[in-house]
Amino acid sequence: MSLIARHLEAHGIPSVIMGSAKDIVEYCGVPRFVFSDFPLGNSAGKPNDPASQADTLALALQLLESAPGPRTTVQSPQRWSDEVAWKDEFQNVRFMSAEEIARRRAEFDKIKEVGQKVRDDTEAARARTS
Repeated sequence: MSLIARHLEAHGIPSVIMGSAKDIVEYCGVPRFVFSDFPLGNSAGKPNDPASQADTLALALQLLESAPGPRTTVQSPQRWSDEVAWKDEFQNVRFMSAEEIARRRAEFDKIKEVGQKVRDDTEAARARTS
């Protein structure tokens, strides 16, 4: 996303990146960046929390309008949790039950099956057209 934002900016299209990987995004040199200290994959706000998502979007639009210069980063005031332990515990298998690990593994296996079917169907379609 960082490279796409830079490309858009180079062609006169302003952009704002909403992200959670501050070190990576800032290293890439995006023009405007809203940093949320949330787990990866939750850059637009908390899941199933429309107010959190609306606040994040409002902050991004405000930054788009008022950034004082290039490579501007604004940190969201939202917190994932009042406890900092979430950074160690989030998605950490050491804190998951055997049942949760098995459920996630089964879910992942289903996703792999779908991906394999898409690849197989694509290859079959290519073979028919060549």
